[in-house]
Amino acid sequence: MKVEWTETPRKIQRFAGADFPHENPDLEDLLTAEDADYIAEIFETPLTGSYNWDYKIQDDRIKRLYDLGKQLNWDPEMDIDWDRPWPTEERMPEMMNLHTYQPYLDMDEATQKEFWLHMNAWSLSQFLHGEQGALLVASQLCSCAPTLNAKLYAASQTFDEARHVEVFNKYLQKRIGLMYPINTHLKSIIDKILTDARWDMKFIGMQLVIEGLALSAFNTTRETTPDPVLKDVVYLVTRDEARHVTFGVNYLEEFVKTLTDEEREERAQFAYEACVVSRERLVATDVFAHFGWDVEEARLQVLDGFVMSTFRNLLFQRVIPNLKRIGLLTDKIRPKFEALGILEFENLTTDGDIDWALLERPLDTSEAQGYEQSMLSEFQKLAAEQSEEDTRKAS
Repeated sequence: MKVEWTETPRKIQRFAGADFPHENPDLEDLLTAEDADYIAEIFETPLTGSYNWDYKIQDDRIKRLYDLGKQLNWDPEMDIDWDRPWPTEERMPEMMNLHTYQPYLDMDEATQKEFWLHMNAWSLSQFLHGEQGALLVASQLCSCAPTLNAKLYAASQTFDEARHVEVFNKYLQKRIGLMYPINTHLKSIIDKILTDARWDMKFIGMQLVIEGLALSAFNTTRETTPDPVLKDVVYLVTRDEARHVTFGVNYLEEFVKTLTDEEREERAQFAYEACVVSRERLVATDVFAHFGWDVEEARLQVLDGFVMSTFRNLLFQRVIPNLKRIGLLTDKIRPKFEALGILEFENLTTDGDIDWALLERPLDTSEAQGYEQSMLSEFQKLAAEQSEEDTRKAS
């Protein structure tokens, strides 16, 4: 086994033989048998593990979530039909505020088509890298979570995350043919979570913020993608992630009450900072750079768009009520969330009140989308409003 130890790679990977590649990769850019078999990066952590000698299950909710994890396993090779044809693509320049952006308008049809392939590849690559981060964090929680039921659940989650890495990796290599490196903002959050010695910080960062955002993003992807294969992928992943977020909320809710005011404020500040960085990671600056755009100009163009700025806030509609539920929307931190424009979601339904019928339903990739309330409808309404506003200004 050959391993190449390196810093975080920044190069786009291309894979031959994908179902729907828009471009012909240069063979010299492909990883071959002559290249490093494994490219890896080292991180160090002051992780403190713990045994648990009380084998009684203290919380039936966590035990029940663990049991569901055992019962609802799925296999990317068996439960997804990978051979379905690629449908007609749908593009969303209005959402990205690119429909009036000259560098985008200057592209010919073929280049615009290639651009949207790269945008799709970038987004799904971040899903993949985030799932690897979740895999590493879940494995840490097996050691450092203080109670037996949390260790058992973390073990089942570790297997879930391994499956998620597998399925997104396969989708990118088989269906897209491109893989982008991890976004630097996402990498910074995962690094912080992995290298923090406190187990509850790992819960807050991964179970509540990253996976809470992922749930909204996955649901949105399922609603908007024209590819039935990707619809099935994100449906199956979302079922697992819903249990993970529920686990985090239920486990942290009682623990946060035992913290001092100073400890609680420190964790509230950490959650806020994770949300700030997470909002920034939603902008595909690597794609802008690949196409030779002025990255900062393009970034501001996207962020200044009414649709995108509103839509990315909607992704926090699970995170904010969950943070409030566990006591991390403190009086000191509330104004900071309000300045971000996402405090309005604080009174929405939380993942602490478990809908067991929803979590226990049998696997069925044909069923309709569930939790997020009309995310697609909200986007379509915003896009229509933006189009009308642009038409009015033009006239």
